[in-house]
Amino acid sequence: MLVLDSGNALFKTLQSGGEPSARARAELLLEQMDALGTVAMAVGARDLVLGTDFLKQATRKSKMKLLSANLVDAKGKPLFAASTVVRVGQTTFGVVGLSPEGEAQPGMIGRPPGPALLAEARRLREKDKVDVVVVLAAMPLASSQTLSREAGDAVDLVLQSHEGRLPGTAQRHGHATLVQSGERGRQLGRLELTPAGAGPFVDLAELARAREGLKLLDENIQRARERLAAAKDEATRKSLEEALAGFLSRRQRMAEQARERPEAGSRTQLLSFIALGPEVADDPELKARVERIEPPGSVSH
Repeated sequence: MLVLDSGNALFKTLQSGGEPSARARAELLLEQMDALGTVAMAVGARDLVLGTDFLKQATRKSKMKLLSANLVDAKGKPLFAASTVVRVGQTTFGVVGLSPEGEAQPGMIGRPPGPALLAEARRLREKDKVDVVVVLAAMPLASSQTLSREAGDAVDLVLQSHEGRLPGTAQRHGHATLVQSGERGRQLGRLELTPAGAGPFVDLAELARAREGLKLLDENIQRARERLAAAKDEATRKSLEEALAGFLSRRQRMAEQARERPEAGSRTQLLSFIALGPEVADDPELKARVERIEPPGSVSH
């Protein structure tokens, strides 16, 4: 298992650094991420609220690495490592972090992420011979989508976090697959990979969605046929005939998708999310520590 975080994890908003509990909350989050075995976290805008000195000090004893391939200081010096390499089983992963473009904080600039990513991804492929390149993109969704389209085969997976969006389905952009990683720590994303083989990862969930969509479409076709058989008015019949023709055309395309199978030797992926709701039991000791920082009933809880 490879545990990663796409960033924007530490502060609720860009203005929350002055709240009494903000520092203690961020420190607890970093401590627990390390305890969970998190290998790396991208540095996002909501991780920089108290500056880089705070981040580096709070993680000085941590095994978790803070990553950003494009965040530099006023002199153009990188503020964090660009990437890390980790081996899981027989697979070697290269993990690259990216921060938003533009001024993050006074004295901190996010350079254009595209060139920084391509240079680092190619280095990981050529020098470290990694099998899979994962990008932790602490960037807006639109920017991450553009990045994944333009990266070619240099990148396999883009895990995005910025706006606090609810998780969605995996998005295929050419060779790369983009995953929105959820919001406010309310979900745990699980991406199961079969990394042996070549080419882009085939999404097994697409096959399941196509089969479910085909089932629903067949129900609509049946209802349309029943209404057509009962219709007496010529205008109504014509409208139903057009709708039925559209359904049947869509069914042909969807049936082809539902019959598809990954080719032998294909790399595959399956994305799911675990909702961390009331049914997931609290750790009593950790809960007590959280409630000392954010007491029950308080505005911040």
